[in-house]
Amino acid sequence: MVAAVLTAGLALLLSRSLSNAGGVLVASRHRFALTEPVRLFLASSELRCSCLYQACVFAAFSAAWTTVPMLLTGPTLALSVQSVAAVGLVNAVPMVCTPLAGRLVDRVGPARVNTWCFTGTLAAALLLAVGTLPAVVAGMLLLDVTMQCGMVANQTRIYASTRGFRSRMNTAYMTTSYLAGAAGSWLGTVLYLHLGWPAVTAFIAAVVAVALGRHLRQPADNPVAGVR
Repeated sequence: MVAAVLTAGLALLLSRSLSNAGGVLVASRHRFALTEPVRLFLASSELRCSCLYQACVFAAFSAAWTTVPMLLTGPTLALSVQSVAAVGLVNAVPMVCTPLAGRLVDRVGPARVNTWCFTGTLAAALLLAVGTLPAVVAGMLLLDVTMQCGMVANQTRIYASTRGFRSRMNTAYMTTSYLAGAAGSWLGTVLYLHLGWPAVTAFIAAVVAVALGRHLRQPADNPVAGVR
């Protein structure tokens, strides 16, 4: 709550100070910078595609990581807080995959990597649904790897679609991703509290199935999408 209040205050302060710093011209540029990502999102099918893919996977990722501590410390597994923190170290492993994912995308194209990532995320949901400690750890590791690799593929698609406006397109992409992540965290918590862990894993599978279904309908000859 304190962080939210401080962030809101900082936003208000910046809005006033930046608007008054350079007069009408600077204010106009600020408005343009804020609205341009929206315009690019509406104009670029590749950007919308990447936003949808990452939004679905990141919502699933956030739902899992928000609720897995409750599962691990709950009556079924009954782990200590220290043990949960150790499980959380799994999140550091996929960082090593990022450069490897970049080389893989360069070799086979973003679309094929997306296909593998969606399939891997569905497999992660199945592992998580088992509910045992080894299955949960393996599922979270696989989920992290697929999320990181998918992000590389999606950003490659965005950057390949245009030589300009990359920072603005990335703004739209990251904003969409984090909004979806916040929604995934909230929905995951609600589902866990009311329906339990199986509902969370079902949500993960369902939201990724939406992205996979859209991906399989993507034209195969799309030069930006690559080969599936």
